Amino acid sequence: MNLRVLALIVAAIVFVADQLTKAWAVNALADDPIVLIEGFLRFRLTHNTGAAFSTFARSGPLLGLVVIGVVVFILFALRDTAHRGEAIGLGLLLGGALGNLSDRLFRGEGIIDGAVVDFIDLWFIPTFNVADSAVTIGVVVLLISSLFRR
Repeated sequence: MNLRVLALIVAAIVFVADQLTKAWAVNALADDPIVLIEGFLRFRLTHNTGAAFSTFARSGPLLGLVVIGVVVFILFALRDTAHRGEAIGLGLLLGGALGNLSDRLFRGEGIIDGAVVDFIDLWFIPTFNVADSAVTIGVVVLLISSLFRR
């Protein structure tokens, strides 16, 4: 399979999974969280206007522009992808970036000012979503891929 196609398929899967789970969270968690493992894991609806760990709160438009730049960069990087690990890692990054960017584009009143829907709440890290997970896993995959490529 063409590696660019593989990356785009991974990105599409991540994007769809992210958007479906966020739609579920907005509907199912509007009133109360769902506790899965007491004191460890629950689903709790939050809206993040900033970046990771709620840093840069209310900086959505600026962050949205940065993410658009990242998406363009990833699309250019896909042209030179030579290994399956790179393609998967870039696909995870692209899908996650597009998932959170779509929140900024379509969940606000203005241009790129929407809040990102987060809902996975582990006791030891701030609330996150599928897109955030994909970005984190994508970085790890890229790092591992670069180690084995040498």
